[in-house]
Amino acid sequence: MRVSVFGLGYVGSVSAGSFAADGHDVIGVDVNAEKVAAINAGRSPIVEPGLDDLLARNAAEGRLRATTNTAEAIADTEVSLLCVGTPSRKNGSLDLTYLERVSEEVGAALAGKSTYHVVVVRSTVLPGTTHGVVIPALERTSGKKYGDGFGVSVNPEFLREGTALKDFRKPPLTLVGHNHAADASGTIALYQAIDAPLVSTSIRVAEMMKYTSNTWHALKVVFANEIGNVCKKLGVDSHEVMDIFCRDEKLNLSSYYLKPGFAFGGSCLPKDVRALQYRAKELDVELPVIAQILPSNRQQIQNALDQVLDTGRKRVGLLGFSFKAGTDDLRESPIVILAEALLGKGVSLKIYDRNVSLAKLVGANKEYIEKQIPHLSSLLCNTIDEVIDGSEVIVVGNQSPEFSDALTKTRKDQIVIDLVRLPIYGSLLQAEYRGICW
Repeated sequence: MRVSVFGLGYVGSVSAGSFAADGHDVIGVDVNAEKVAAINAGRSPIVEPGLDDLLARNAAEGRLRATTNTAEAIADTEVSLLCVGTPSRKNGSLDLTYLERVSEEVGAALAGKSTYHVVVVRSTVLPGTTHGVVIPALERTSGKKYGDGFGVSVNPEFLREGTALKDFRKPPLTLVGHNHAADASGTIALYQAIDAPLVSTSIRVAEMMKYTSNTWHALKVVFANEIGNVCKKLGVDSHEVMDIFCRDEKLNLSSYYLKPGFAFGGSCLPKDVRALQYRAKELDVELPVIAQILPSNRQQIQNALDQVLDTGRKRVGLLGFSFKAGTDDLRESPIVILAEALLGKGVSLKIYDRNVSLAKLVGANKEYIEKQIPHLSSLLCNTIDEVIDGSEVIVVGNQSPEFSDALTKTRKDQIVIDLVRLPIYGSLLQAEYRGICW
């Protein structure tokens, strides 16, 4: 393909050299004449292992050149990658000046072009930026309409400084966000030689992915350091602890637990987090991230409470009472906490949980129910139908398989608030469907 890359900084230089190495004809574009001269001379404008040789080889073989002329680059290519910087302001917001300016310049160049051109946002931007800044700037200066005269896609990079060329060649995935098939195919064609699964999604999801990934990486670093600080005080080898921790790819390093939904509960997680925090205090070790785990968990319970109360309805049914489907464990169940808060707000409750009802009868949770939540045990119903028939709002608290079928019986005047994202997820419901964080 014929590709123009706008912004010859870190991402732009690596992308330009790598695309050229794959056989594409690449034109780099930058307002900085020194960077342009460096590319044309086969020198890297940044320090990155292997990039000098890559740029030199492809410039010599005629697949890579650079210019300061936007119109020339647009005229000679069919796909343009925007790789300009989006630096932080003092208040943490992004400075989109460079992105908007390059979008306007590209749009102006597109005004005189008769063929369809795809603009690929590779800069790191927050959700809504492509639709709120890039597309309007392109339309404003080109006189054309998005999806008609030009296309736009979002293609975040997952490059680490020092290993960028290897990361480009074998990324964890190639992500393309788009709203039109033509835009996706134009972007995907760039990556035919890349050994990675291709993921196609919407523009907003693609924008959010980069921030999700980087925030997760930052969280992992800080978490490991906080564990290390506790270990040092205890005389424990923190590296051995984390090496063993990372061997667990079933739970620790996996997709397990990484599903947006309701708060955690049960007999282990709350207790163990508290115990670690208490021990750290005894050792005079600060754990800023770990210390916020339980408050963040409580906030999700508050979010659920607010969503129920915001309906303005007073008759609420809870499907699921234990902290997890398939168990009768009510210890620190976030649904129990939610139920008590709702009662305190004057809400009338009906509760159904097959396992809890059975436990009540056979005594597995009898002592806990009788001593801790006797007022709630009287609200337990024997059937799902009792809850659905007598409630204006139905809150789904765990993923018990029987709930999906039961919710198909809901009425149009009811509201379902799903805390766990049941498989049914709104598609077959008569009731209005709301997810807690989706």
